[in-house]
Amino acid sequence: MEPIHPAAVKHLPVFITGPGQTDYLFVATVVLLVASVLVVGNLYLRLHALPEQLAHRGKKVQLEIVAVLALIALFTHEHLFWIAALLLALIPLPDFSTPIASMAQSLEKLARDRDVEARAEEEARREPPQPDPPLPEAEPVPQAKSPSEVPPAARPPVQA
Repeated sequence: MEPIHPAAVKHLPVFITGPGQTDYLFVATVVLLVASVLVVGNLYLRLHALPEQLAHRGKKVQLEIVAVLALIALFTHEHLFWIAALLLALIPLPDFSTPIASMAQSLEKLARDRDVEARAEEEARREPPQPDPPLPEAEPVPQAKSPSEVPPAARPPVQA
């Protein structure tokens, strides 16, 4: 061990190290600083993702709007976007699509019913179709019952 300088205090604190020795206080401070930065960053990102997590229970459109607002707040550091995303995630949006789809189906059914009624009225107004004139009756062809009853002109020639 090296001798202490004569102007130095006789008893040095524990955190003061000699030349060439490991500074344990510095190592502990660096580890604590890195750990605290990681913990605070993790908490910040979890808090920042809170509106998106809350919006997962809502509809897809609401989730997408909240996600975009949260990303804008993250990259621009404007807290107003994050607050808007949080409020939008907490407030349920009303369902507009179901009533509108029901109205569209009802209107389609009404249009189909009116179209059927209009066709029925049009057919009722038309004159009944005239029946086709009867076809002339063809003469009955005599049926031969046996080969001897067939007239000689209708018989095929016998080849020898």
